[in-house]
Amino acid sequence: MSGDLTVSAFAKINLTLDVLGLRGDGYHEISSVMTTLQLHDSVRVSVREGDGIFVAAGLRHVPSDMRNTAAKAADAFLRRTNQRLRIELSLRKRIPVGAGLAGGSADAAATLIALNALTRAKLPRDELADIGAEVGSDVPFCVLGGTRLARGRGEVLSALPSVPNCRVVVVKPAFSVSTPVLFQAIDSVEAPRRPDENAVLDALRCGDLRAVADALGNVFEDALTEPTRHEIDAIKTRLTSLGALAASMTGTGSAVFALFDDELSSRRAADTMRRRYRETFLTRVRSDV
Repeated sequence: MSGDLTVSAFAKINLTLDVLGLRGDGYHEISSVMTTLQLHDSVRVSVREGDGIFVAAGLRHVPSDMRNTAAKAADAFLRRTNQRLRIELSLRKRIPVGAGLAGGSADAAATLIALNALTRAKLPRDELADIGAEVGSDVPFCVLGGTRLARGRGEVLSALPSVPNCRVVVVKPAFSVSTPVLFQAIDSVEAPRRPDENAVLDALRCGDLRAVADALGNVFEDALTEPTRHEIDAIKTRLTSLGALAASMTGTGSAVFALFDDELSSRRAADTMRRRYRETFLTRVRSDV
């Protein structure tokens, strides 16, 4: 058996993100409305007779061994389908690393989708998502895509209406935020500002982009250290001053996204933000999932 396939690995943003408490298994129970962006990595998967999983990531801070999430996904797929193959993964990274955009999880999801096609395993997407849950909490969402309500650790997913057509500007500051540290910190935050998830759900059902924007929220913003929070708030304020309907941090950061309802303002905002923040992207919500 041999073959090659390149698959797009799409980023995600959290329109809302809330932490409901600490579970008995040591994980936090979360609730989040997530949606897929057109911003993506490219993952080339090659399958040959033989043994071993090999990764070419091309970035110093992205692991090129079995610590890589895509490699873990390949290993989980082989175990689930009881196969032994040589797999080579080549990652072309566009999604910022350590940003809360699920770049690693997206690469893992793309790997599962490619291997399913190359090996003709013909597993349904739900089973691929189940394999992905062994690898990371965001991988099931990245397998399924679209706009979804995520519960549990993020792996319990319910389909939602698509986000109304809009432009999205994503800004990643020079620093990243440690996800484990932020999950530890959130437990100590008294009376955090919780997002209005129901308002977002209602807005999606009505197809009201402005109402979606009005209800954006991420509980982790209250768990940031003061210097980090100051920078995140400054990015949000600048984006709204440039015409965004609203802006919010995604995931545990450090990327901030903003929703725009017109092309010109979004382009001007992206151009302006890129002067200070190199990793600034103009993209859209994926509506073809």
